[in-house]
Amino acid sequence: MHTLIKFISWALIVYLVFCGILFFAQRKMIFPRNQIGIPPGMTKEISGLEKIWITTPNGRIETWFLSPTLNRSGMSTPAVIFAHGNAEIIDLCPEELQPLTRMGVAVLLVEYPGYGRSEGTPSQKSIRDVFERAYDMLVTRKDVDPHRIILFGRSVGGGAVCTLAAQRQSAALILQSSFTSIQSFASKYFVPGFLVRDPFDNLSVVKNYGKPILILHGKYDEIIPISHGVSLYKAARKGKIVVYECGHNDLPPDQNVYWYHIEKFLKASDIL
Repeated sequence: MHTLIKFISWALIVYLVFCGILFFAQRKMIFPRNQIGIPPGMTKEISGLEKIWITTPNGRIETWFLSPTLNRSGMSTPAVIFAHGNAEIIDLCPEELQPLTRMGVAVLLVEYPGYGRSEGTPSQKSIRDVFERAYDMLVTRKDVDPHRIILFGRSVGGGAVCTLAAQRQSAALILQSSFTSIQSFASKYFVPGFLVRDPFDNLSVVKNYGKPILILHGKYDEIIPISHGVSLYKAARKGKIVVYECGHNDLPPDQNVYWYHIEKFLKASDIL
């Protein structure tokens, strides 16, 4: 009996140490910002790019505004606020988002604190603060229609835009390869959910979101299983889901089909 009690005690100590390590290391796992290099000379090749720095209590944050290449009316246009994945920086996004500007949609790329050239430390709270400030700046622009703001998040970026959607008005929400919550992954590491410092409860936001939502997910996503996308879709009041024959990092498998689905969604939502 004494040996059994000793074994259980040591097992409990090891488990508590394991939980402690995960508690303090989780933000490095969720936000691997120090592993991402900055490509040189990216902005020189982007026409219509406007750099805008946002001042926050935790430092200056870089945002890039991309004007639409199609604006026949000369009036204010729809705008997307885009949040990238955790292993990216805004420098990597302009080229892939050009189809939006060709549709007549402006794009605001918002960097996470501590990523790229931006200052601060990433967390749900700091990211929420940055995206709220970026939103507030965007809707004051005369070339942007404040009633046609689209929030678009990829992977962990889904958490960023869902957090923003809970605090600010928007016309539509697009979630690509995103999750129901970070907290839902706690069981994968055999730890209780309350140890998650940045829960990013997307599911709760989606349940309460009254505008159209488009869910884009890979059927074979090995990082964020398709079950997350399906759960988000089922929770949405006005949801649509498109499932692609791909994983997490190879979505979309076909650019033309992918952008067709997004354009169709924006038109159906009376944004285009």
